[in-house]
Amino acid sequence: MRRTARLLTGTALAAAAAGLVVAAPAYGGEDGDPSGALLLRPVSVAPGDPAAVDTTACGESGTAAGDASAVGAGSFTLTPEDGGTVATGQFRVPPGAQPGTYEIVATCAGNGRRVTGDLVVTLSSAAHVAPRGSVKTGVGGALGPDPVQTAAGVAALAVAAAGGTWLLHRRARGDGI
Repeated sequence: MRRTARLLTGTALAAAAAGLVVAAPAYGGEDGDPSGALLLRPVSVAPGDPAAVDTTACGESGTAAGDASAVGAGSFTLTPEDGGTVATGQFRVPPGAQPGTYEIVATCAGNGRRVTGDLVVTLSSAAHVAPRGSVKTGVGGALGPDPVQTAAGVAALAVAAAGGTWLLHRRARGDGI
């Protein structure tokens, strides 16, 4: 029972940690407060990919000047969407950007507030790469390309299961083996 509880707890913690790593937005700003901070989407990009930036730090109908020169993308503008409180902008990470973490800065035009966020540049974007193919373990596949071999394997397993059941039944009756 204890082993099962540990296994389930460990699995749940690993799944939660993996979800946080993959889906966690990059917040910057004052004292780590996510309200009014700079939100980068996606957090991790490959060279040549676009990145979107959002902030509520500038207030209603506020614009901001963004600076992504740390990664080599230069300046960009954040403007409010539909007159709301969220100012949005985007820039493209240059194809020659080196892997690493870069600080992206936005300065509000109205109140002069400065917010920051971290952008992670990787060699390849995980969002664009889907796993394909099989793993070469040396054991072979469960279902081979030949249906005759597959049927023979299933039949051998069925005979072994039936024989084992019959032997256990005889032993339980006391007939001996």
